[in-house]
Amino acid sequence: MTRYSAMKSARALGFATSCQLHHLLGRDLLSFNESPRVLSDCLASLANQDYLGVLRVYVVDDGSRNRDAVVAEQIVYAGDARFEFIMLPRNVGTSKAQIAAISRSSGDLILNVDSDTTLASDVVSKLSQKMRDPAVGAVMGQLVASNQNDSWLTRLIDMEYWLACNEERAAQGRFGAVMCCCGPCAMYRRSAFVLLLDQYETQLYRGKPSDFGEDRHLTILMLSAGFRTEYVPSAIAATVVPDGLAAYLRQQLRWARSTFRDTMLGLHLLRGMNWYLTLDVVGQNAGPLLLALSVLAGLAQFALTGSVPWWTIGTIGSLTLIRCGVAAYRAKQLRFLGFSLHTLVNVFLLLPVKAYALCTLSNSDWLSRGSGVNASGAVRKQKASETPMLAAPEATFSGE
Repeated sequence: MTRYSAMKSARALGFATSCQLHHLLGRDLLSFNESPRVLSDCLASLANQDYLGVLRVYVVDDGSRNRDAVVAEQIVYAGDARFEFIMLPRNVGTSKAQIAAISRSSGDLILNVDSDTTLASDVVSKLSQKMRDPAVGAVMGQLVASNQNDSWLTRLIDMEYWLACNEERAAQGRFGAVMCCCGPCAMYRRSAFVLLLDQYETQLYRGKPSDFGEDRHLTILMLSAGFRTEYVPSAIAATVVPDGLAAYLRQQLRWARSTFRDTMLGLHLLRGMNWYLTLDVVGQNAGPLLLALSVLAGLAQFALTGSVPWWTIGTIGSLTLIRCGVAAYRAKQLRFLGFSLHTLVNVFLLLPVKAYALCTLSNSDWLSRGSGVNASGAVRKQKASETPMLAAPEATFSGE
């Protein structure tokens, strides 16, 4: 793409990292009111990157109530010139919190990292290598659940992440069109981000502000602008996942709404893409519909005739075992046979959630935090002097 200048070598790249601290509130994962240790691990993983270029870390506190944890980390990194802390006076939402950091930065590359995520030491290096191609606008690493051993649900989610990354994202990446570069660990080209900034900051759905699914929305904007989006499986990012069904279902409701919204936004892209990507999008949206129809038909048969729908049960069970068997073979881990349990979760919990999401697409409530979607776009233009910064260990901040 000739309108973009060629990248410098990885050694010389400027770099900006926005670490979104709104998750410290439990905005995304209500069951995790994250401890200072989680934030400390996140920042330590950034400080210990083996990246040879210039690294700048912008830590954005998006109006969190447990600001003492952020202040403590600000003291720890007070002597590290790479770190800058931005304390927003109130919750403004993910996209505007990102913009607050980006407006301070000058790096060629921008990495977004959630505060409940820790990176392997080579993540920045590996993602930046992929960004040497000027046609690439965004790239993501592989997500794993850092708390996968906490419960049966976290084990299932960890396997779900593996499948989403190493089947779905990996296949899409072969065509340079990963449909969602996930927020916990996604790198963007600054010139591309700036080009799309106005569209991204004013994300709307049916004329109303939308403040979730920003990672998928930004990815679709990147693809619409002609950039490639890629996946790097060896760049490992470990993120905290819900360990309770209530938080998991709230998360899935937001993700379902985001998927439906941005699928419609990105349908025009399919005309210029490989046929596989059309098949992929159709399958992701038609698959749950066909499964729902099969379940409803089976329930109707049982209600009307009293007979057990063995054909339906057998078909769903067989396809589940085939899928889990293939995953176990590819991952070389027998635990994926246990992912069969996810089919029950899918049929009895996720399908109703997705149906509800489809019927309530205009609802932008996070369900787990105070809404910040109506905040003014002025945060992007905020000067450094307007943001309270820690000048000495004894400085204090008032909580929200």
